[in-house]
Amino acid sequence: MKLYAPSTIKEIKERYGFRLSKSLGQNFLTDKHIIDRIIEAADIDAGDLIIEIGPGIGVLTREAAERAGRVVAVEIDRNLLPILEETLAGYDNVEVVNADILKTDVNRIIAESDCRKATIIGNLPYYITTPIIMNLLERGVKADSMIFMMQKEVADRIRAGAGSKTYGALSVAVQYYCSAELVTMVPKEVFFPAPKVDSAVLKLHIRKDKPVELNDEAMFFRCIKAGFGQRRKTLANSLQGIGGIDKEEVKECLRSLGIEENRRAETLSIEEFAAIANYFAKEQQG
Repeated sequence: MKLYAPSTIKEIKERYGFRLSKSLGQNFLTDKHIIDRIIEAADIDAGDLIIEIGPGIGVLTREAAERAGRVVAVEIDRNLLPILEETLAGYDNVEVVNADILKTDVNRIIAESDCRKATIIGNLPYYITTPIIMNLLERGVKADSMIFMMQKEVADRIRAGAGSKTYGALSVAVQYYCSAELVTMVPKEVFFPAPKVDSAVLKLHIRKDKPVELNDEAMFFRCIKAGFGQRRKTLANSLQGIGGIDKEEVKECLRSLGIEENRRAETLSIEEFAAIANYFAKEQQG
């Protein structure tokens, strides 16, 4: 059975009386080439653990199960459970967990697995892509990499460099934790139902060593939030959004680092954000 075929998806929907949920952002992939590219990027072997976010009817799940030692699929929609029970029958290395990925202890799943490496995959709902990615990264997920399909606009923002129009807080935050690789572009026509925008698949290689040294990670993210929170303002003005730091302190920081105060956050590299954060952290520590 070709699970990715539109005719199969329609037949399963009708047989189970399943209705696609707009609120959960359910769009099922119907292109085998894209499925193969995701599985290829995951570089799966028999010693691996695959954690899948939102398996849908099990298209990616089955392909991963053919290669991996263990697959844990986290699905929030209870209505998909009987469908997955059918489509994944015979794969004794697959466990379906009915849960919200934002409330799931992914590191516990990894720790309890006896697998060589852990990879997280998924076709992420557009409305919650950023919260899922940042939740995993901020909680220090112990996976080696994450391969996600997402709205092209979000993928562009994640990969953007300083000075580009799409560069922002998400770019700096994700690039602090990961290096991002474009796997493939995905046209909207290969989904059922078709969304209004195109998608992209990114492979996020989780860094073992961060690209910058920080005195205070929380201060680093406060600087990013303040800078991009008012991105039309110059740094001298936007960085006043950091609690307990006034404009003169901001100016003194920028002068000491050789950063012009009329620059804006989108022009700063991750190294410059780190330098500013380290300066403020040192000052606050006295």
